[in-house]
Amino acid sequence: MGMSQDNLRGFILAFLSSGFIGASFIIKKKGLRRAAAVSGVRAGYGGYAYLLEPLWWLGMVTMIVGEVANFVAYAFAPAILVTPLGALSIIVSAVLAHFMLKEKLHQLGVLGCVMCISGSVIIVIHAPQESPITSVQEIWAMATQQAFLLYLGSVIVLVVLLILYFAPRCGHTNVLVFTGICSLMGSLSVMSVKALGTALKLTFEGKNQLVYLETWFFMFIVATCVIIQMNYLNKALDTFNTAVVSPIYYVMFTSLTIIASVIMFKVSMHLYPLHCLPDSSVVTVKL
Repeated sequence: MGMSQDNLRGFILAFLSSGFIGASFIIKKKGLRRAAAVSGVRAGYGGYAYLLEPLWWLGMVTMIVGEVANFVAYAFAPAILVTPLGALSIIVSAVLAHFMLKEKLHQLGVLGCVMCISGSVIIVIHAPQESPITSVQEIWAMATQQAFLLYLGSVIVLVVLLILYFAPRCGHTNVLVFTGICSLMGSLSVMSVKALGTALKLTFEGKNQLVYLETWFFMFIVATCVIIQMNYLNKALDTFNTAVVSPIYYVMFTSLTIIASVIMFKVSMHLYPLHCLPDSSVVTVKL
């Protein structure tokens, strides 16, 4: 089945976004290393000297460019299509880490990257068409349904547990702690970004959504989630190899985002055969 015009726009923007974000991991990692060498206190142990490092800010600007493209992509295409395209960032960061950071990517790492990309391609090919949304209040109704509130509460409890209990004890020895915090908060930020992006898109089309408090609430959630994500992503990058952090973060973040999308937007995946079949032969799999 052909891809709609909006889905195609979202695909291109997400594709470009992943390239910028993948490169930003490497630039920020080099900035973190340089800052740690000057101050003697690494970001993973509470140091914030990297805020004075120009190279880290260059990486930050690169990431912002990627995230802006990603933000716009969510306004055009469903999250279940946009998020898996982050697989490209794994390739970019793994290749650049090999040459610029001298971090070796072993055979299992290569296999993991290939599997991630293969899964992303399958999801993109079978991405669902999104139902049109006419108001930010429609998204608010989705976000306040019982099933999503249960997911939201679970995420908050897990994040608090990871930050207060596991991070001080094993955050610097287990890569899943810092990346877990980033991924859990990331799934919430994507839902909020989707809502905010849709609200702005409708506003530019002449349907002003800025008059609704829900739009500003989603903006607040985006800012809060991104700040927490950036803090713990810096800790993860400073403590572990980029070639390890990037794939694990991608897999956890993508999986949680798809789960959140299925719960909130009730999307479904359609599996189509490679050759043309009658409409009655299409198999629909509800996630």
